[in-house]
Amino acid sequence: MSNNLDSLQHKFVNVNGIRMHYVTIESEVCDGSDCPLMILLHGFPEFWYSWRHQIPFFAKRFRVVAPDMRGYGETEKPREISEYRIDKLVRDIIELIHSVGKEKAIIVGHDWGAIIGWSIAMIAPSMVEKLIIMNAPHPAIYQKNAFRNLPQMQKSWYIFFFLMQKAPEKVLSSNNFELLKHMFESSIKRKDKFTYDDIKNYISSWRNVKGEKDKGSNFDGISGGINYYRANLNTEFWENLGESIPFPKIKSPTLLIWGEDDMFLGKELAENTKECIEAPFSMKFISNCGHWIQQEAPDEVNQIMSEFLNN
Repeated sequence: MSNNLDSLQHKFVNVNGIRMHYVTIESEVCDGSDCPLMILLHGFPEFWYSWRHQIPFFAKRFRVVAPDMRGYGETEKPREISEYRIDKLVRDIIELIHSVGKEKAIIVGHDWGAIIGWSIAMIAPSMVEKLIIMNAPHPAIYQKNAFRNLPQMQKSWYIFFFLMQKAPEKVLSSNNFELLKHMFESSIKRKDKFTYDDIKNYISSWRNVKGEKDKGSNFDGISGGINYYRANLNTEFWENLGESIPFPKIKSPTLLIWGEDDMFLGKELAENTKECIEAPFSMKFISNCGHWIQQEAPDEVNQIMSEFLNN
Protein backbone atom coordinates (compact mmCIF):
# COMPACT_ATOMS: atom_id res chain seq x y z
CA MET A 1 0.00 0.00 0.00
CA SER A 2 1.17 3.53 -0.69
CA ASN A 3 2.73 5.59 2.06
CA ASN A 4 -0.10 8.11 2.24
CA LEU A 5 -2.35 5.29 3.49
CA ASP A 6 -0.11 4.26 6.36
CA SER A 7 -2.42 5.93 8.88
CA LEU A 8 -5.50 3.99 7.78
CA GLN A 9 -7.49 2.13 10.37
CA HIS A 10 -9.12 -1.16 9.39
CA LYS A 11 -12.35 -1.88 11.23
CA PHE A 12 -15.18 -4.39 11.20
CA VAL A 13 -18.85 -3.93 12.01
CA ASN A 14 -21.89 -6.22 11.92
CA VAL A 15 -24.53 -4.83 9.57
CA ASN A 16 -27.60 -6.43 8.05
CA GLY A 17 -26.51 -9.97 8.92
CA ILE A 18 -22.93 -9.75 7.61
CA ARG A 19 -19.55 -8.71 8.97
CA MET A 20 -18.40 -5.69 6.98
CA HIS A 21 -14.83 -4.46 6.70
CA TYR A 22 -14.15 -0.77 6.20
CA VAL A 23 -11.24 1.62 6.37
CA THR A 24 -11.18 5.07 7.91
CA ILE A 25 -8.46 7.52 8.79
CA GLU A 26 -7.92 9.66 11.84
CA SER A 27 -7.24 13.35 11.30
CA GLU A 28 -5.99 15.99 13.70
CA VAL A 29 -8.44 18.43 12.15
CA CYS A 30 -11.42 16.09 11.93
CA ASP A 31 -11.63 13.50 14.68
CA GLY A 32 -14.95 12.16 13.43
CA SER A 33 -17.17 13.23 16.32
CA ASP A 34 -18.54 16.44 14.80
CA CYS A 35 -17.41 16.14 11.20
CA PRO A 36 -19.87 15.22 8.44
CA LEU A 37 -19.70 11.58 7.40
CA MET A 38 -18.55 10.68 3.88
CA ILE A 39 -19.18 7.13 2.67
CA LEU A 40 -17.20 5.94 -0.37
CA LEU A 41 -18.80 3.04 -2.27
CA HIS A 42 -16.72 1.14 -4.82
CA GLY A 43 -17.85 -0.85 -7.84
CA PHE A 44 -16.94 -4.04 -9.71
CA PRO A 45 -14.39 -5.61 -9.51
CA GLU A 46 -12.81 -3.42 -6.85
CA PHE A 47 -12.59 -2.95 -3.08
CA TRP A 48 -11.99 -0.02 -0.73
CA TYR A 49 -8.56 0.53 -2.33
CA SER A 50 -10.16 2.23 -5.35
CA TRP A 51 -10.59 5.29 -3.10
CA ARG A 52 -6.92 5.49 -2.06
CA HIS A 53 -6.60 9.00 -3.55
CA GLN A 54 -9.75 10.33 -1.89
CA ILE A 55 -9.55 8.91 1.65
CA PRO A 56 -6.58 10.97 2.92
CA PHE A 57 -7.59 14.04 0.90
CA PHE A 58 -11.09 14.33 2.37
CA ALA A 59 -10.24 13.06 5.86
CA LYS A 60 -9.10 16.59 6.69
CA ARG A 61 -12.73 17.80 6.56
CA PHE A 62 -14.90 14.70 6.86
CA ARG A 63 -15.12 11.43 8.67
CA VAL A 64 -14.35 9.22 5.69
CA VAL A 65 -15.48 5.59 5.66
CA ALA A 66 -14.69 3.32 2.70
CA PRO A 67 -16.17 -0.17 3.05
CA ASP A 68 -15.52 -3.36 1.19
CA MET A 69 -19.01 -3.87 -0.18
CA ARG A 70 -20.94 -7.08 0.47
CA GLY A 71 -19.14 -9.89 -1.37
CA TYR A 72 -15.82 -8.04 -1.72
CA GLY A 73 -12.44 -7.93 -0.01
CA GLU A 74 -12.61 -8.74 3.68
CA THR A 75 -16.37 -8.27 4.00
CA GLU A 76 -18.46 -11.44 4.19
CA LYS A 77 -19.49 -13.10 0.95
CA PRO A 78 -22.83 -14.89 1.21
CA ARG A 79 -23.21 -17.62 -1.39
CA GLU A 80 -26.91 -17.15 -2.15
CA ILE A 81 -27.57 -14.90 -5.14
CA SER A 82 -30.62 -13.40 -3.41
CA GLU A 83 -28.29 -11.96 -0.77
CA TYR A 84 -27.09 -9.43 -3.38
CA ARG A 85 -30.43 -7.86 -4.25
CA ILE A 86 -30.32 -4.08 -4.32
CA ASP A 87 -32.50 -3.76 -1.21
CA LYS A 88 -29.94 -5.78 0.77
CA LEU A 89 -27.06 -3.67 -0.55
CA VAL A 90 -28.88 -0.47 0.39
CA ARG A 91 -29.66 -1.76 3.88
CA ASP A 92 -25.96 -2.59 4.37
CA ILE A 93 -25.01 1.06 3.93
CA ILE A 94 -27.91 2.44 5.94
CA GLU A 95 -26.86 0.27 8.87
CA LEU A 96 -23.21 1.19 8.32
CA ILE A 97 -24.10 4.88 8.65
CA HIS A 98 -25.96 4.19 11.89
CA SER A 99 -23.14 1.98 13.20
CA VAL A 100 -20.72 4.92 13.18
CA GLY A 101 -23.19 7.08 15.08
CA LYS A 102 -24.58 9.16 12.23
CA GLU A 103 -28.06 9.73 10.83
CA LYS A 104 -26.98 10.87 7.39
CA ALA A 105 -23.94 10.99 5.13
CA ILE A 106 -22.45 12.36 1.97
CA ILE A 107 -22.74 9.35 -0.32
CA VAL A 108 -20.06 8.96 -2.99
CA GLY A 109 -20.37 6.04 -5.38
CA HIS A 110 -18.68 4.66 -8.46
CA ASP A 111 -20.06 1.97 -10.80
CA TRP A 112 -22.15 -0.44 -8.65
CA GLY A 113 -21.39 1.73 -5.64
CA ALA A 114 -23.05 4.58 -7.53
CA ILE A 115 -26.10 2.45 -8.33
CA ILE A 116 -26.40 1.78 -4.61
CA GLY A 117 -25.95 5.51 -4.01
CA TRP A 118 -28.79 6.35 -6.41
CA SER A 119 -30.94 3.75 -4.65
CA ILE A 120 -30.23 5.03 -1.13
CA ALA A 121 -31.17 8.55 -2.26
CA MET A 122 -34.50 7.23 -3.53
CA ILE A 123 -35.31 4.79 -0.71
CA ALA A 124 -33.96 6.75 2.28
CA PRO A 125 -33.62 10.38 1.11
CA SER A 126 -33.29 11.82 4.62
CA MET A 127 -30.03 9.90 5.06
CA VAL A 128 -28.30 11.49 2.07
CA GLU A 129 -26.84 14.92 2.78
CA LYS A 130 -25.31 15.15 -0.68
CA LEU A 131 -24.91 12.62 -3.48
CA ILE A 132 -21.84 12.26 -5.70
CA ILE A 133 -22.08 9.76 -8.56
CA MET A 134 -19.25 8.63 -10.83
CA ASN A 135 -19.76 6.85 -14.16
CA ALA A 136 -23.09 5.24 -13.44
CA PRO A 137 -26.41 6.27 -15.01
CA HIS A 138 -29.55 6.90 -13.02
CA PRO A 139 -31.60 3.64 -13.09
CA ALA A 140 -34.42 5.30 -15.07
CA ILE A 141 -31.98 6.37 -17.80
CA TYR A 142 -30.32 2.96 -17.93
CA GLN A 143 -33.72 1.32 -18.22
CA LYS A 144 -34.58 3.49 -21.24
CA ASN A 145 -31.26 2.73 -22.94
CA ALA A 146 -30.89 -0.96 -22.16
CA PHE A 147 -32.52 -2.23 -25.37
CA ARG A 148 -32.85 0.93 -27.45
CA ASN A 149 -29.18 1.89 -27.48
CA LEU A 150 -27.33 -0.61 -29.69
CA PRO A 151 -23.82 0.73 -28.97
CA GLN A 152 -24.51 0.45 -25.25
CA MET A 153 -25.85 -3.08 -25.63
CA GLN A 154 -22.59 -4.02 -27.35
CA LYS A 155 -20.59 -2.48 -24.54
CA SER A 156 -22.67 -4.38 -21.99
CA TRP A 157 -22.01 -7.86 -23.43
CA TYR A 158 -20.26 -8.93 -20.22
CA ILE A 159 -23.49 -8.53 -18.22
CA PHE A 160 -25.08 -11.45 -20.08
CA PHE A 161 -21.92 -13.52 -19.56
CA PHE A 162 -22.07 -12.80 -15.82
CA LEU A 163 -25.64 -14.14 -15.65
CA MET A 164 -24.33 -17.64 -16.35
CA GLN A 165 -23.61 -19.97 -13.46
CA LYS A 166 -20.03 -21.06 -12.61
CA ALA A 167 -18.55 -20.21 -16.02
CA PRO A 168 -17.71 -16.53 -15.27
CA GLU A 169 -15.75 -17.47 -12.14
CA LYS A 170 -13.90 -20.23 -13.96
CA VAL A 171 -12.99 -18.07 -16.95
CA LEU A 172 -12.07 -14.90 -15.05
CA SER A 173 -9.99 -16.65 -12.38
CA SER A 174 -8.01 -18.90 -14.70
CA ASN A 175 -4.26 -18.28 -15.06
CA ASN A 176 -4.16 -16.13 -11.95
CA PHE A 177 -7.04 -13.92 -13.11
CA GLU A 178 -5.24 -13.11 -16.36
CA LEU A 179 -8.42 -12.27 -18.32
CA LEU A 180 -9.89 -10.13 -15.55
CA LYS A 181 -6.55 -8.38 -15.18
CA HIS A 182 -6.43 -7.77 -18.96
CA MET A 183 -9.99 -6.38 -19.02
CA PHE A 184 -9.15 -4.12 -16.13
CA GLU A 185 -5.88 -2.85 -17.61
CA SER A 186 -7.20 -2.44 -21.16
CA SER A 187 -10.02 -0.17 -19.96
CA ILE A 188 -7.66 2.23 -18.16
CA LYS A 189 -7.16 5.36 -20.27
CA ARG A 190 -4.51 7.03 -18.10
CA LYS A 191 -2.27 4.03 -17.61
CA ASP A 192 0.41 5.99 -15.77
CA LYS A 193 -2.00 6.35 -12.83
CA PHE A 194 -1.88 2.62 -12.06
CA THR A 195 1.27 1.00 -10.73
CA TYR A 196 2.23 -2.65 -10.78
CA ASP A 197 1.55 -2.74 -7.03
CA ASP A 198 -1.96 -1.34 -7.59
CA ILE A 199 -2.78 -4.19 -9.95
CA LYS A 200 -1.29 -6.72 -7.51
CA ASN A 201 -3.54 -5.39 -4.77
CA TYR A 202 -6.58 -5.97 -6.94
CA ILE A 203 -5.52 -9.50 -7.82
CA SER A 204 -5.03 -10.19 -4.12
CA SER A 205 -8.55 -8.97 -3.38
CA TRP A 206 -10.00 -11.20 -6.12
CA ARG A 207 -8.40 -14.21 -4.47
CA ASN A 208 -9.72 -13.26 -1.04
CA VAL A 209 -12.42 -15.56 0.35
CA LYS A 210 -12.23 -14.28 3.94
CA GLY A 211 -15.47 -13.99 5.81
CA GLU A 212 -17.36 -16.42 3.61
CA LYS A 213 -19.77 -18.32 5.85
CA ASP A 214 -20.32 -21.32 3.62
CA LYS A 215 -17.39 -22.14 1.40
CA GLY A 216 -17.90 -24.19 -1.72
CA SER A 217 -15.81 -25.35 -4.65
CA ASN A 218 -17.63 -23.02 -7.05
CA PHE A 219 -17.34 -19.89 -4.93
CA ASP A 220 -14.27 -17.68 -4.86
CA GLY A 221 -13.25 -14.08 -4.27
CA ILE A 222 -15.02 -12.71 -7.36
CA SER A 223 -18.33 -14.55 -7.03
CA GLY A 224 -19.79 -11.90 -4.73
CA GLY A 225 -19.24 -9.12 -7.24
CA ILE A 226 -20.63 -11.19 -10.12
CA ASN A 227 -23.70 -11.93 -8.00
CA TYR A 228 -24.63 -8.23 -8.09
CA TYR A 229 -25.40 -8.77 -11.79
CA ARG A 230 -27.14 -12.12 -11.27
CA ALA A 231 -29.37 -10.75 -8.52
CA ASN A 232 -30.35 -7.43 -10.12
CA LEU A 233 -29.91 -7.71 -13.90
CA ASN A 234 -31.44 -11.14 -14.24
CA THR A 235 -34.18 -12.44 -16.57
CA GLU A 236 -36.86 -10.68 -14.55
CA PHE A 237 -35.14 -7.32 -15.13
CA TRP A 238 -34.90 -7.78 -18.90
CA GLU A 239 -38.47 -9.09 -19.20
CA ASN A 240 -39.85 -6.04 -17.38
CA LEU A 241 -37.93 -3.42 -19.37
CA GLY A 242 -41.05 -2.43 -21.29
CA GLU A 243 -42.84 -1.44 -18.11
CA SER A 244 -42.55 2.10 -16.82
CA ILE A 245 -41.15 2.10 -13.28
CA PRO A 246 -41.94 5.27 -11.31
CA PHE A 247 -38.57 6.04 -9.77
CA PRO A 248 -38.78 8.66 -6.98
CA LYS A 249 -37.07 11.95 -7.77
CA ILE A 250 -33.72 12.54 -6.07
CA LYS A 251 -34.17 15.17 -3.34
CA SER A 252 -30.50 15.60 -2.38
CA PRO A 253 -28.01 17.98 -4.03
CA THR A 254 -26.34 15.82 -6.64
CA LEU A 255 -23.08 15.84 -8.59
CA LEU A 256 -22.45 13.53 -11.54
CA ILE A 257 -18.83 13.11 -12.71
CA TRP A 258 -18.20 11.16 -15.91
CA GLY A 259 -15.01 9.96 -17.59
CA GLU A 260 -15.67 10.54 -21.28
CA ASP A 261 -13.73 7.49 -22.51
CA ASP A 262 -15.55 4.89 -20.45
CA MET A 263 -15.27 1.56 -22.28
CA PHE A 264 -18.34 0.12 -20.55
CA LEU A 265 -20.82 2.99 -20.26
CA GLY A 266 -21.43 5.51 -23.03
CA LYS A 267 -21.38 9.23 -22.33
CA GLU A 268 -24.96 9.49 -23.58
CA LEU A 269 -26.10 7.69 -20.42
CA ALA A 270 -25.31 10.86 -18.50
CA GLU A 271 -27.71 12.92 -20.61
CA ASN A 272 -31.08 13.95 -19.16
CA THR A 273 -30.02 13.05 -15.61
CA LYS A 274 -31.34 16.40 -14.42
CA GLU A 275 -34.87 15.21 -15.19
CA CYS A 276 -34.52 12.64 -12.39
CA ILE A 277 -33.54 15.18 -9.73
CA GLU A 278 -35.52 17.76 -7.79
CA ALA A 279 -32.53 19.41 -6.12
CA PRO A 280 -29.43 21.36 -7.14
CA PHE A 281 -27.62 19.34 -9.79
CA SER A 282 -24.29 19.67 -11.57
CA MET A 283 -22.52 17.45 -14.08
CA LYS A 284 -18.84 17.42 -14.98
CA PHE A 285 -17.08 15.49 -17.74
CA ILE A 286 -13.39 14.59 -17.62
CA SER A 287 -11.72 14.07 -20.99
CA ASN A 288 -9.04 11.48 -21.72
CA CYS A 289 -10.34 9.46 -18.78
CA GLY A 290 -11.82 5.99 -18.66
CA HIS A 291 -14.20 4.15 -16.36
CA TRP A 292 -11.95 4.15 -13.28
CA ILE A 293 -12.36 7.88 -12.91
CA GLN A 294 -11.41 8.49 -9.26
CA GLN A 295 -8.18 6.57 -9.83
CA GLU A 296 -7.33 7.81 -13.33
CA ALA A 297 -8.02 11.49 -12.62
CA PRO A 298 -7.70 11.83 -8.83
CA ASP A 299 -6.69 15.48 -8.81
CA GLU A 300 -9.55 16.56 -11.09
CA VAL A 301 -12.06 14.41 -9.22
CA ASN A 302 -10.98 15.70 -5.81
CA GLN A 303 -11.17 19.29 -7.03
CA ILE A 304 -14.61 18.85 -8.57
CA MET A 305 -15.87 17.14 -5.42
CA SER A 306 -14.43 19.87 -3.20
CA GLU A 307 -16.10 22.65 -5.20
CA PHE A 308 -19.44 20.85 -5.00
CA LEU A 309 -19.13 20.22 -1.26
CA ASN A 310 -18.19 23.84 -0.62
CA ASN A 311 -21.47 25.11 -2.08
